[in-house]
Amino acid sequence: MAAWGERLAGVRGVLLDISGVLYDGGEGGGAPIAGSVEALARLKRSQLKVRFCTNESQKSRGDLVGMLRRLGFDISEGEVTAPAPATCLILKERGLRPHLLIHDGVRSEFDQIDTSNPNCVVIADAGEGFSYQNMNKAFQVLMELENPVLLSLGKGRYYKETSGLMLDVGPYMKALEYACGIEAEVVGKPSPEFFKSALREMGLEAHQGTRVLALVWEDPTCHGATGPVSHNC
Repeated sequence: MAAWGERLAGVRGVLLDISGVLYDGGEGGGAPIAGSVEALARLKRSQLKVRFCTNESQKSRGDLVGMLRRLGFDISEGEVTAPAPATCLILKERGLRPHLLIHDGVRSEFDQIDTSNPNCVVIADAGEGFSYQNMNKAFQVLMELENPVLLSLGKGRYYKETSGLMLDVGPYMKALEYACGIEAEVVGKPSPEFFKSALREMGLEAHQGTRVLALVWEDPTCHGATGPVSHNC
């Protein structure tokens, strides 16, 4: 395997996932992964541009950043690309009024969105909110629409917390796809547009000759990557 110095040659920016890379969630906010606080500090002292690209959809960006700062990480809200704000932009641009099947912790991100008379469904990692009643309501909304639209904040299968593995939004998204005979639009990883938006916010363009080092937690829905991997973008 090539030395890290060689592998980093020409790299201009670093895209970091958060859950499973910086910390494992859980009771009391979770715990930093060993060495992650120091590794991030070292990256920020380098000449590389650093940005965080997450599918976190149980917390608002502000709450997520506040929790990470309490764990010792040097991070600001403006450095985080997350699916909820990106979804809000899509809803406004397309005149969509969502029925929200989301976690209460991220609901504040949608405070400025019109949810009356829904013409789409937005699904995120709702945790305990994924009851039969709530899933069935989302199904009913979609089935009543002539052109049903399902927006999903990521499509992960599962993630790790300090208490063990937890189901993510993906299985519930797939259930609605199957029941309604539709295909969801994914906002978040592994959507190429989500990564491109993060690059734009870093001031980097996705063209030949620009490389971004992405550190990705083991996730079979996100490039099939396990651990630190380098991507040409």
